[in-house]
Amino acid sequence: MSDPVVREPVVVIHGGAWAIPDKLSSASVTGVCAAARAGYEVLIRGGSAVDAVEAAVRVMEDCPAFDAGTGSVLNTKGEVEMDSVIMDGRELRCGSVACVQNIKNPVSLARAVMEKTDHTLLVGRGANEFAEEVGIQRVPTDSLVTEDAREEWRQFMQFKTTVNVLFRNSKSICRDGGHVTSAACDTRGHDTVGAVALDRFGNTAAATSTGGITAKRPGRVGDSPIVGAGAYADNESGAVSTTGHGESITKVCLARQVTHHMESGMSAQAASEAALQKMAARVKGHGGVVTVGKDGDIGMHFTTERMAWSWIKAGKLHYGLNSGENFVIDV
Repeated sequence: MSDPVVREPVVVIHGGAWAIPDKLSSASVTGVCAAARAGYEVLIRGGSAVDAVEAAVRVMEDCPAFDAGTGSVLNTKGEVEMDSVIMDGRELRCGSVACVQNIKNPVSLARAVMEKTDHTLLVGRGANEFAEEVGIQRVPTDSLVTEDAREEWRQFMQFKTTVNVLFRNSKSICRDGGHVTSAACDTRGHDTVGAVALDRFGNTAAATSTGGITAKRPGRVGDSPIVGAGAYADNESGAVSTTGHGESITKVCLARQVTHHMESGMSAQAASEAALQKMAARVKGHGGVVTVGKDGDIGMHFTTERMAWSWIKAGKLHYGLNSGENFVIDV
């Protein structure tokens, strides 16, 4: 019997695709780089791809610069409702939670759904009750919400602006009753976070987490916890995590689109670009993806103004924020 092929471990991270303002650019890049380091450390120690993406996403959930866990935004009632998904490419196992409240790290709760239940998705009160059963403690809502998020909520409630402007691929203006409201455009907290990984045993995994969009309807669920939309992983093709306008991503099952293209022979990069082009053409949606192929090739593409991203392979950390950027340093 031949020895199994040992893969070069890879982890790829995104911190959200949207019109990231300059005041958040440094923190966003720092956060995705820290997440990549956390995930890569798991991989080089022989940990699984699932372990790596959970570790990476937890770092970003703990960082108030991102809209996931700590830093989550508020719905119209001034409440926090979070969504997350994790998927193991070995046997297509997956778990997700939606509209969960008062949980510091929803990605870990999603993993518990995958590993400790017969289900793939738990929502709302049921998700919170399950969290208590498995020993995941509730935290106060105030501990998850930054003052910036509260100010953005106040602006949205005043101006009643659409969330769609946050994901356009150019500078956008917001209007209220026909008048430009620049204050309502200076927004944050729309940066869904995600990670994909390939471990040395050839297993893939993906995870995505979000606090949603400011002033959403209570009970609104976007793409993030939906398998095939917010994330997908299959050892026969690769792993994908998506970000951007959730309704658009859900309509085209963006993550599954990417893996479908890879199954047809496309590289991770070509598949990422093709799927986002399809979403723009079909539903006029914008967003971003990070991808790793089954053989370790990397894809990263976005059609919004900016996306915080990073990846590590062979001891090199790559990162960027704007189109065309690719800074590289040794890990």
